[in-house]
Amino acid sequence: MFLAGKRALVTGSTSGIGLAVARALRAEGAEIVLNGFGPAEEIAKLTEELSASHSGADLTDAVAIEAMMAEAGPIDILVNNAGMQHVAPVDEFPVAKWDTIIALNLSAAFHTIRLALPGMKAKGWGRVINTASAHSLVASPFKSAYVAAKHGIAGLTKTVALEVAQSGITVNAISPGYVWTPLVENQIPDTMAARGLTREQVINDVLLAKQPTKSFVLPEDIGALAVFLCRDEARNVNGANWSVDGGWTAE
Repeated sequence: MFLAGKRALVTGSTSGIGLAVARALRAEGAEIVLNGFGPAEEIAKLTEELSASHSGADLTDAVAIEAMMAEAGPIDILVNNAGMQHVAPVDEFPVAKWDTIIALNLSAAFHTIRLALPGMKAKGWGRVINTASAHSLVASPFKSAYVAAKHGIAGLTKTVALEVAQSGITVNAISPGYVWTPLVENQIPDTMAARGLTREQVINDVLLAKQPTKSFVLPEDIGALAVFLCRDEARNVNGANWSVDGGWTAE
């Protein structure tokens, strides 16, 4: 377990991609700090399973982020994964939704990074992994806030990677396509009803229309890549944006 003695904070980690990453890092010995919302009993089960601590900090609030980081203590591995989505034409996009998405999907990563780096620099070792998206590389209509935030994450990743390149710290992004999570699965019945489509049609012609493999990325795929990026063998992988999208952005 090569991450024994390392502390990892994974935001948005009470379900989906974040939880898979937390489990993968824990399997290699990392001490886990979970962050996210959910029923208290479910969070209690996760903290027991992973021998983890948990912060329910609202990552749209810079003050709450500062409190979370102070409580967590020095972080060796920071995974910025928390995010949300809203779909609407730009001229009808709710301003409050725009502000919330930018705050959670982009500004939160700025705050956690700026607060984690001093401790990493002091140790001469650190890993920052930002969950971006295929939408950090390409756009889709009606997702202006999400696409803007994810393009911002890609730029933030590269900029910080250059700043810390000689500090023993690497900063990289992972850009998944559609990942099979409960959030995606729960969208299928509503889409079937709204569009008059079968389950298979929703999966292949709507959700996976842009993924050439016609198969979902698994959360565990992202976890495995995050583990690799923490290895010593990845010491020279820095400022990269790793596409895990079945070939979507190869077109």
